Amino acid sequence: MANPLLQQYIKVTEFLGLTLGPDYEVALHDMTDKNRSIIAIANNHISGRDVGAPLTNVALKILMDRSYETQDYRLHYCGMSAKGKVLRSSTMFIKQNGKLIGMLCINFDDSKYREASDAILKLCHPDRFVEAHVQIDESQFSDKPACPPAVSPESFHNSIGDVAEDAVANELSRLGVSADRLTPEERLKIVASLKEGGIFLLKGAVKDVAAALSCSQASIYRHLAQLKSEVPEE
Repeated sequence: MANPLLQQYIKVTEFLGLTLGPDYEVALHDMTDKNRSIIAIANNHISGRDVGAPLTNVALKILMDRSYETQDYRLHYCGMSAKGKVLRSSTMFIKQNGKLIGMLCINFDDSKYREASDAILKLCHPDRFVEAHVQIDESQFSDKPACPPAVSPESFHNSIGDVAEDAVANELSRLGVSADRLTPEERLKIVASLKEGGIFLLKGAVKDVAAALSCSQASIYRHLAQLKSEVPEE
């Protein structure tokens, strides 16, 4: 049974989903179960998640950096939809006596509005004119989601294995190597980055990270020990 305060937000989640419409996904997370944190979700076709899905990479990072202690929300960061479309994501931190007990997240897919804008421009001008002369620099708009190459967008998954696999894939891409060609030093760097990102807050993540890195669970625990980290409970 969710915290009574969060129980009230379940109806808020449903209300916001119906009020804002199908381009807005609204998800409610219960922080007492990071592996199955979503307890309510509206318009879930946007991320493809269901009730019982785990925390995202961004939520795990927030837990690690404890930014929720000095902020009440985080606005307009970059997410990625189930269909690979860029989302504008925002999260409100639900606290009780200063303790983070939940997160209310809204993911807005504005792709069809951008497509409509492009189509209108092409009605007025030939495509070549638009491509040559109507180039909008979206970086100048602070309310647009931005995905710098060095920053991974929020990704959405229904299982711990997929969260871990995605996190490892991002690290391998960043290093430009494949799992079977990693040196012990490179693997240690990846484990350190994954730890900083909060992946090991998810129970069972060590097993999934080991599989994604083509190594044993013992190797992951050894790297965590090298980092002087508390070994996650499995």
